[in-house]
Amino acid sequence: MRPFSYWRAENEAGAIARLTAYPGAAYIAGGTTLLDLMKDDVLHPDLLVDITHLPLWGIEVTEDAIVIGALTTMSEAADNALLRERYPLITQALLASASQQLRNMATLGGNLLQRTRCSYFRDPVFACNKRMPGSGCAALVGENRVHAIFGTSENCIATHGSDLAVALIALDAALEVHGPNGSRRIPLAHFYLLPGTTPEREHVLKPGELIAALEIPTTFNASRSTYLKVRDRASYEFALVSAAVALELDGSTVRAARIALGGVGTIPWRVRAAEALLQNAPLARETCAAAAEAALTGAIPQRDNAFKIELTRRTLIRALTTVGGIA
Repeated sequence: MRPFSYWRAENEAGAIARLTAYPGAAYIAGGTTLLDLMKDDVLHPDLLVDITHLPLWGIEVTEDAIVIGALTTMSEAADNALLRERYPLITQALLASASQQLRNMATLGGNLLQRTRCSYFRDPVFACNKRMPGSGCAALVGENRVHAIFGTSENCIATHGSDLAVALIALDAALEVHGPNGSRRIPLAHFYLLPGTTPEREHVLKPGELIAALEIPTTFNASRSTYLKVRDRASYEFALVSAAVALELDGSTVRAARIALGGVGTIPWRVRAAEALLQNAPLARETCAAAAEAALTGAIPQRDNAFKIELTRRTLIRALTTVGGIA
């Protein structure tokens, strides 16, 4: 690990000023993933700004949203009775992430900003456009079993690692971001960037900006929801495929649906075509199967991950039938 400077922020204004003054030297990211990447000789920051002492934590209910501070830990959010009751898919996504020890320390803001788990990105021996723009993508010709089938480009096929982001994007969540020019609200659906020709740019944060809070609108009733994660082992493993599903039902009819997929996209993957197919339709196994088929539109598998097509279909059908109570 190369030498670096450490600076502890005592207030938000100071943190923003320091991040703005050194935009090329400070990586805005979760501490655990950043430390891993520094140890692996992938990232070499000259300056680390510690924001963990800022008062950006807690869960508050407003008139039209639940607001969660970005420094709230994953464990605190997963254990919150209000979230467990109103948003089971969020707490399930959190409990399916990392280990208990990491959840006790990791923050929600850091989780949303974690870097990809692509092994080629994390090993400087291999070419990676995300790590070194223009160097190539080793995953395209290498072992790509765990890589993305949605949102890919000829420059990058790495998946996004956050379970929480998948659940939040299904619920139209937004981020409150503070920076040198004040505050702004960014819908999570517009926060992450597809790799395209610039895979090194993963989100729309500007120099000096930091995530202050997450906002979950209360307009959609997500009490009937689930987060289903399929992985190679039962714990401490990233998703091969995951599905965040929430349904509002009127008897046996779907009044509205919210669906997003994880483990298959270069960003958390919202599937609005499946939601539209379910809306005002009778909730039946056949309808769920049709929605799962619609969710696969645009999938581009690689040599080793074509199995994700069928696995995504089955995962989404299972999640939908579970939430709908279909035997």
